[in-house]
Amino acid sequence: MVNPEDRTSALLRALQEGGEFASEQLFDALYDELHRLAQRVRQQRAGETMNTTALVHEAYIKLVSAEGLDPENRLHFFRTAARVMRQILVDAARRKLAGKRGGDLFPVTFDDALHPGPVPAAKLLSIDRAMDRLAAVDPRAAQVVECRFFAGLTVEETASALAIAPRTVKRDWRVARALLTAELAAAEG
Repeated sequence: MVNPEDRTSALLRALQEGGEFASEQLFDALYDELHRLAQRVRQQRAGETMNTTALVHEAYIKLVSAEGLDPENRLHFFRTAARVMRQILVDAARRKLAGKRGGDLFPVTFDDALHPGPVPAAKLLSIDRAMDRLAAVDPRAAQVVECRFFAGLTVEETASALAIAPRTVKRDWRVARALLTAELAAAEG
């Protein structure tokens, strides 16, 4: 039996080399996992702007058609997918709010227990701006947020995707949540 990691890596290489059927095979190999990640995103916080299937398909199309995409392995592919899902959700939120004014009073706590529902489009845009500022100060913490918040990865999956220890993910997640919460509160206040 072929290891999924080895198969995915081989398909990613074939895709980069222009393999005729690599894109279809890669989609088949990764669809269930991408769908699971998109479902987590929608069930958690960032999914009010589009449905799961649309998010998966749009993310996949962006990933395989991107110039210069050369994922080292399966985990790198999913880390990149987290960033792409963030961009897609933010773009969808912008389209949804085009022409509208005002905001909503919807607190974002970055805590699943306190915040189980999807984030409204306006709040998602505020989070995106705060993420850009976080990335300027602490790029790795911003990557952790992308993996955890936008792609719905667990601590262990995030650690593997970023090649860091789970303890580091937990520390960066705590720091990022505090910084983002303060940034969002300041923007609203």
